[in-house]
Amino acid sequence: QLQLVESGGGLVQPGGSLRLSCAASGRTLEYYAVAWFRQVPGKEREGVSCITASGGRTDYADSVKGRFTISRDNAKNTVYLQMNNLKPEDTAVYYCAVDLVTVQLQCVMTTADFNSWGQGTQVTVSS
Repeated sequence: QLQLVESGGGLVQPGGSLRLSCAASGRTLEYYAVAWFRQVPGKEREGVSCITASGGRTDYADSVKGRFTISRDNAKNTVYLQMNNLKPEDTAVYYCAVDLVTVQLQCVMTTADFNSWGQGTQVTVSS
């Protein structure tokens, strides 16, 4: 059974950087698309970024394009989200998720397409 554990969150000042990690155990990630989502209280979970199984295709929400970079290291069974130039509006709980069912030729960032989720890591951007 796949287990996902996010880490790397924390408190950072505006303009700062964080790198989130999504470490998988129990199953290899190499065949599956992975995405990062985020959620703030009272709002729906939104897609931030996604990456295909091969890593050849990625996508980003408009709000993070040019600032966030998703990558994966299949040898380490881990997916990363490098977040630069962080803004207060990036404050949220960040979740990684895996699509174990379909082969995503172009990755997607819709919650309904992902069926395995981590517990989340808090990111707070504040001065």
